[in-house]
Amino acid sequence: MAEYEVNDAAVAHVRDLIDKKQYVLESDWGDVQPDAEAQNAYLGRHSWDEYASWHLGLTTGANDETKARYAFVAGDLRRVHRSALIACVYRASEWRHKKVELAAHDLLQHLDATSGHAT
Repeated sequence: MAEYEVNDAAVAHVRDLIDKKQYVLESDWGDVQPDAEAQNAYLGRHSWDEYASWHLGLTTGANDETKARYAFVAGDLRRVHRSALIACVYRASEWRHKKVELAAHDLLQHLDATSGHAT
């Protein structure tokens, strides 16, 4: 099983987007998550660093500037999606990637507080 490090730059980027209200609160992540075509189109217009800034996890041992290096995408490459953060928490916890799970959880809590939906 792959191992992951937390991508601190992505955590900061996602937090900044949340602070700037660049998020979607209700979406079906299965319908809006970027597929290979959308990722390739994004990479055609943006740097690998920009691509990486959407991914909360970095695959240990994978080469930089390859899609295999980046995991746990937090949005549709334009806005953060609450459903994406939930998916990140779920997937990371399912496979016991505790640091990524906690980073995604903290971002989810920040999104809920920022959007006024924290109870």
